Order: sequence, then C-alpha cells, then structure tokens
Amino acid sequence: MEPETFHMLSYGMYIVSSKKDKRFNGQIANTVFQITSKPPTVAVSINKDNLTHDFILESKLFSVSILSIETPMKFIGRFGFKSGREIDKFESIDYKIGATGTPIVLENSIGYLEAEIINTLDVGTHVVFVGKVVDAQILKDGEPMTYAYYREIKGGKAPKAAPTYIG
Repeated sequence: MEPETFHMLSYGMYIVSSKKDKRFNGQIANTVFQITSKPPTVAVSINKDNLTHDFILESKLFSVSILSIETPMKFIGRFGFKSGREIDKFESIDYKIGATGTPIVLENSIGYLEAEIINTLDVGTHVVFVGKVVDAQILKDGEPMTYAYYREIKGGKAPKAAPTYIG
C-alpha cells in the first residue's frame, strides 16, 4: 500500500476550538466536512490524545475557523505543533467568543462555523464529532488554504497526531 495516496484527497486547513469551564483550546485540523444542509451539519476528526478532544467531549461544542491561504507557518505551528497543556494558544491571538461560548479564531481566518455535538463516532485513534451548525459567518473575501497548498507550497508537515501523518 502507498500511504501517500491519502495526500491526494482534498482537505482544508482549519482551527477547531472548544472550551472547558473558562479555558479555551484549539488545534489545526484538516478533516472537517459538511454532511447535510438541512439541518446544516459538519463533522470534524480529532485525535483522542489532543486536549481539544477532551474539551469538545465535555462541552459538546466546537468552532471551526477557516484559514486563509496567506496564513503564516508560525501561526499554523502555534495551533498545530504546540500543546494547550503547555501554552495558552489564545494569548495575544485575535479571537471572539461565539454564540455557543466557544472561541472563534479571527486572525488569519476568512470565515467560521459553530456547532453543537449531535453524534460521535469512535474510530480508534480519533473521534469524529458530528455537529449541528448554529452559526456561520464569512469574515472577509479570500481563498481558503487547502492541505495540498500547505504541504506543497508552504512545505508543511503533519504532526504524529494528525490523520494524515505518515511515519
């Protein structure tokens, strides 16, 4: 089998965020997709070892910030290669509190969605969270970053917890 074949699937680059009590956390995710339009539902795949997983599991809420193609690698690294157990990822970051109380990253984002969990699917290392979208906004015109652009143009890598990681 050639694992690189999976890199041919189309993905985006997003920050998936949630809350637990008064704390916020977020992470880079490339596996976010729309499931239905009525009601509007999306799904995200999150590694069970990630702090964001714990926050979503407890709060039953998540937001998705859609990253612009211009997003700097340093910003992606903050949310993708650092743990919320060690740093406050939202310190000095432009964000707002959404309708559900989840943080929404505005910096480098062209739009966002907020969702309430309606179902989960345990798939081994990850959980697929299915959420009913309760708010969605376009923040500004721009091109969303794809995972292919991140890998091929920006030279980005996948951390070990990513569904697209190849050892």
